[in-house]
Amino acid sequence: MERTLSIVKPDGVRKNVIGEVIRRFEHAGLRIAGLRMLRMSVKDAEAFYVVHKERPFYASLAQFMSEGPIVVMVVEGENAISRVRQIMGATNPKEAAPGTIRADFASDIEHNIVHGSDSANSAAYEIPFFFPTIEIF
Repeated sequence: MERTLSIVKPDGVRKNVIGEVIRRFEHAGLRIAGLRMLRMSVKDAEAFYVVHKERPFYASLAQFMSEGPIVVMVVEGENAISRVRQIMGATNPKEAAPGTIRADFASDIEHNIVHGSDSANSAAYEIPFFFPTIEIF
């Protein structure tokens, strides 16, 4: 059993697709093991995305992620990391396969509705960033 973190970003919350994102994960046989809605500060977003600190999009990503509420969730299941990433689709919605979350709802590469851990190491950092162990079921 593997766990990963997924986030419905501020654009996904604004577009009212929280339930649809969760439905797609559950429909694929994955289980939601933790769920929270919150609003990150710019500093929180910078800390969360610190791995991208040297990238040109770092500042705009931190700003975007702090502009409204987000929904963070721990998703659990066999091969959860790769399965969640497949359901989300390519980061760039223009390259995302039809029927994926990003192909269906995203407007551009930065406003792409969802985040998902890209590896077990990322998940190990990202899950406890938002969830103490006591909040994962």
